[in-house]
Amino acid sequence: MLFSDVVATSEQVRATRSRKEKTAALAALLSAAGPAGIGTVVAWLSGELTQGRIGVGWRTVTGLGAAASDRNRLTVEQVDDYFTRLKGVSSTKSRREILTELFTAATEEEQSFLIRLLTGELRQGALTAQVVEGLARSTGIGVDVIRRAHMLSGNLPATAVAAITGGEDALREFRLEVGRPVAPMLASPGGSLDEALAELGPQVSVEHKLDGARIQAHRAGEQVWVFTRTLRDITAGVPELVELVRGLDCTSVVLDGETLALTDAGRPRPFQETMSRFATIGDTRELLLHPYFFDCLHLDGEDLLDEPLRVRRRALDRVAGPHAIPTLVAPDAEAAAECYDDALAVGNEGVMVKSLEAPYAAGRRGKAWQKVKPAHTLDLLVIGAEWGYGRRTGFLSNLHLAALDQDTGEPVMVGKTFKGLTDELLRWQTEEFPRHATHRDAQTVYLRPNLVVEIALDGVQTSTRYPGGVALRFARVLRYRPDKEPAQADTIETVRALGGR
Repeated sequence: MLFSDVVATSEQVRATRSRKEKTAALAALLSAAGPAGIGTVVAWLSGELTQGRIGVGWRTVTGLGAAASDRNRLTVEQVDDYFTRLKGVSSTKSRREILTELFTAATEEEQSFLIRLLTGELRQGALTAQVVEGLARSTGIGVDVIRRAHMLSGNLPATAVAAITGGEDALREFRLEVGRPVAPMLASPGGSLDEALAELGPQVSVEHKLDGARIQAHRAGEQVWVFTRTLRDITAGVPELVELVRGLDCTSVVLDGETLALTDAGRPRPFQETMSRFATIGDTRELLLHPYFFDCLHLDGEDLLDEPLRVRRRALDRVAGPHAIPTLVAPDAEAAAECYDDALAVGNEGVMVKSLEAPYAAGRRGKAWQKVKPAHTLDLLVIGAEWGYGRRTGFLSNLHLAALDQDTGEPVMVGKTFKGLTDELLRWQTEEFPRHATHRDAQTVYLRPNLVVEIALDGVQTSTRYPGGVALRFARVLRYRPDKEPAQADTIETVRALGGR
């Protein structure tokens, strides 16, 4: 298959907002890719490389200055071979020579695609969810079957290869594998506690929402693994968590939860202090992490993903009860309100309200889990920053904030804020943001949407000022979220919902 076929389909998907047309275009391309190329094509359309990270950054590819080819001659296999060669070299000179060779063989359209692919900028709406739908249409296999196989394999290219070579039977062979992380189930922002209880009904659990870092702990015999929200293996950097999980009364287990550092008084330390433990693998420091688990996905050979939460909760209490997050099961409204007040009193963010009947929907955000906090919060993308004035002269200050368009994968601007920025954050932004810059003018540095920031706000109002049709009210910075990928930012639909649209 020609590389230009992938590029053309990517552009076709990028140019339309119609989900139906996107799916049709992707299905046609995946059908033509065949068993030999489908894994690579699926990876690229999802914005990834089959080789993982290859050490090529924005400055390298944008500074090549290679003349473009006047004809389409590169194949998918040839481009993938170039990426493999790049991963195998450490010399800056050798890397530039390989990249120059590749870019010289590429047309102008292919060069543009390569830049976006290599720098994580491939945001054309053909991200994971859309590729899954295209794969379902091209193979005739149910989208739920493909989605589940992907969730369990953790590898969409491998899922695509199985679908095209073995069909539905091959996909149903995928099982939860202890030691291989599962995409975490995500929560939606809820309204008030009363609203969440009214929507989900009486059969819910109400648990403290901790201001910690999401972890997933796996154990098989004496072997233990600990993964982050983004499925990064941090086992080597958290020996105290490894020791605790190894000491549980079981032979195999997969637990979902949070970890955080505590003060001497037992209250949660700031989120940034907890995250500092993940910065350098192998550095245990003096800041001990404490795990608080809220779900059990596997126990002693039995997978529990499809079981309702009430069953998973019993398994959790049996294997890790002393380390479970404080939870009430099927409380009345008065008890739930007391739990909410208690959570705030001990320094937690609020509560999670979860349906006891819901299975574990890995990798998906739904209404079965709702987070209730005193103030609305959103995880948004930083797409620009303005130079400050007065006391902030010389610092990048006023942030341009965007939510994700779930259909296109593009950031949609919804507001600005400079509130909540400490002197430390101002210094960090001014040093860090130029590394993510795409261009700038006299007042603003415009950024690739790589950084996720948590914003508190009083609400959302209709506005024609920003492309999303809404504007944030009294937005203020709470913290940056290095534990979250850009694709995990909140969508424009979520933002609009806060305004009742």
